[in-house]
Amino acid sequence: MNYNFAFFDEGSKREIRRATLKAVAIPGYQVPFASREMPIARGWGTGGIQLTLSLIGRKDILKVIDQGADESVNAVNIKKLIQNTTGVKITENTQEATIIQSRHRIPEVKLADGQILVLQVPIPEPLREVEPSEYKTKRLHAENEYSGVWLMLFEQIMKYRDMSTGADHPVIVNERYVMAPSPIPRFDNNKMKYSESLILLGAGREKKIYAVPPYTEVKSLCFEDYPFKSENFEGKSCKICGSSHVYLDEFIDENTDEKYYQCNDTSYCLMKMNNK
Repeated sequence: MNYNFAFFDEGSKREIRRATLKAVAIPGYQVPFASREMPIARGWGTGGIQLTLSLIGRKDILKVIDQGADESVNAVNIKKLIQNTTGVKITENTQEATIIQSRHRIPEVKLADGQILVLQVPIPEPLREVEPSEYKTKRLHAENEYSGVWLMLFEQIMKYRDMSTGADHPVIVNERYVMAPSPIPRFDNNKMKYSESLILLGAGREKKIYAVPPYTEVKSLCFEDYPFKSENFEGKSCKICGSSHVYLDEFIDENTDEKYYQCNDTSYCLMKMNNK
C-alpha cells in the first residue's frame, strides 16, 4: 500500500505545523490540536510521532531514542514507520541528526542550533494532580495562578523532607507558563535552559503541543531554602566507557552482588568508547 510522504495528508501536516508555530510563539503554552489516528495506540508516543511526521523533510536525518536507548522496541518501531513512509536517513549519532525524537531523555551530547528535539509526552498538564478539570486548568494558566503546584511541592517537603519528583519536575518557561517537561529525569531539566535547539513536546492522547524555543529561559520550580537538585552521580562512572557527569543506570552484578553503573544514553557511551 502506498502512503503519502510522511504518512499524513498535506492538510493534516499543515494543521499540526500551525499549532506548532503558535506553540513556538508562546513558550510553554499548551496549544490544542486535532490529534490524528495513528497505526499505534495513543499513549505510545503518537504526539511526538505526529510532530516529527509533520516537520520532517527528505533531507532530514532522524534519530529516535527511548529512555536513552536507540535499540528499544518503541524506538525501533517508530523509526521503521517514519523511514518506511519517508525514506529519510536514520542515525544513532546525536550530532548528525537534524530531528531527534525521544521518550524520557534528553541526549547527553549538547544539542546545536538547527536541531529539533521532539519529546513524547503522556500528561502535558502540570496542574493535573491538583486540578482534574481541563476548563479550570486553562483558567489557572490564564490567571498565572500556580499556587496548587507550589503547594504540591511543599507537601512533598513536609512528608519526605525534600521535593520527591523523580521525573517530570515542573518548570517555568520564560518567567510565565509553568510547564511539564515530559517524564525526563531531573538531571535533564537544566538542558532545556537556553538550549540552542528547538524543543517540541507533543501529547497525542491529550491533543496538546507545546514548545521551548532556542535560547529560552527555563527554571525548575523550587524554594529558596529547598533548591532544585538533580540526581547525584558524584564519584560514579560508566563501567563500559568511564564517563562521569552523565545520567547513569545502576545495575547489580549477578556473580558478586556489587553495584556498577552504565551510561543511560547508549549512543553517547558508544561514541566515548570509539574515541578512546
